[in-house]
Amino acid sequence: MLSPLVAVFRTPELRKKIFFVLGILVLYRLGATLPSPGVNFAVVQDCLKPSGSDKSATAEQIYSLINMFSGGALLQLSVFAIGIMPYITASIIVQLLTVVIPRFEELRKEGQAGQAKMTQYTRYLTVALAVLQATGIVALAANGTLLQGQANCDTANILHDKSIASLTLIVLVMVAGAMVVMWFGELITERGIGNGMSLLISAGIVARIPAEGRMIYNDRGPFIFSLVILAGLIIVAGVVFIEMGQRRIPVQYAKRMVGRKMYGGSSTYLPLKVNQAGVIPVIFASSLLYLPMLISNLTKGTGEAKGWQIFIDNHLVKPSDPVHIAVYFAMIIFFTYFYVAVTFNPQERADDMKKYGGFIPGIRPGQPTADYLGYVLSRITLPGSIYLGVIAILPNLFMDVGGGNGAQNLPFGGTALLIMVVVALDTVKQVNSQLMQRKYEGFLN
Repeated sequence: MLSPLVAVFRTPELRKKIFFVLGILVLYRLGATLPSPGVNFAVVQDCLKPSGSDKSATAEQIYSLINMFSGGALLQLSVFAIGIMPYITASIIVQLLTVVIPRFEELRKEGQAGQAKMTQYTRYLTVALAVLQATGIVALAANGTLLQGQANCDTANILHDKSIASLTLIVLVMVAGAMVVMWFGELITERGIGNGMSLLISAGIVARIPAEGRMIYNDRGPFIFSLVILAGLIIVAGVVFIEMGQRRIPVQYAKRMVGRKMYGGSSTYLPLKVNQAGVIPVIFASSLLYLPMLISNLTKGTGEAKGWQIFIDNHLVKPSDPVHIAVYFAMIIFFTYFYVAVTFNPQERADDMKKYGGFIPGIRPGQPTADYLGYVLSRITLPGSIYLGVIAILPNLFMDVGGGNGAQNLPFGGTALLIMVVVALDTVKQVNSQLMQRKYEGFLN
């Protein structure tokens, strides 16, 4: 079992890449624990510290997605507080704009040069989103609503100085931190192994597992803790099974003469994954649920709360509320279909197959092939969307496992577990492919 690992570390190039990735991850975690200038670190830690049996985690409920992606750095107001979230959002927006803006569609088809231009646009948009997000977080910290809901929490003194100059400095530091995190991710992708952004997100999630596990063990005892671990292993097995699931559509290429050489005549298949959209629908749904909560907090005054603010606080803020669960689940299904429709174009695939002499046995090339691909894709997207929705809402259905409301970011289920498993599978596949290129047995064999 250990022979593949020995082969990895015996390969100088792979060993260098792995140590490079580990070094970047260490720097990322250091930045996630380094407080921003002007932040009262002692008060923040007191606010995040559980008090007795009451684990009121209003802030965690509101900012659970960004806080999870930042590895808990958001609520600590650290240098990497907003982390990778602006870049992820910018990447999604640019990818969706390729369908709306013809210029982006042309760039996507231009190959490496067009991709470089798209990456540049993504970086510019990341800066703008980082400024907006950092400004919102700092504004909430300044008016005392960022960490409200915790007992013995002096939310009014989270920041030492609330002057415009001091608040601007904190925003600039957080924006600079987001740019450094984006650079870290690109460095890992370019010089390391795996997708840099995904590895940074996974590192933040993994860093929270010991604290979350210790909380469950202390509050609920060893028996419940063992059940949680067992349930986590079962969920991991289910996620791996679904993520590896494919509908393989056979494709036959006709023989053709190019000069004096004959090409084609081979048989292959077009793999359509059950979860074609990945974790993007979950990110979309969580982001949209986060917006009304943020708006409600920013518009709250000293007077009586309005009706829509009361509805948001009573239903959308609480992850265990049936309204929150139902809306979250429905949005994930909708965005799964939406994202698959945007990223997978059956007509384009059918045209490419026809261009190179490929066809699906029993299906005529051209429009009939596009219709068939669209039909198959719609059939497998339904179970994929339900699977994503069920995995995402699992922590919401078992909120009391961690004691009170302390399990909304439980790393043994939901989005966190989904991201960790998908990233681990992708990284292992890349290591295996590089080993195969060097005539080793491979990491998975």
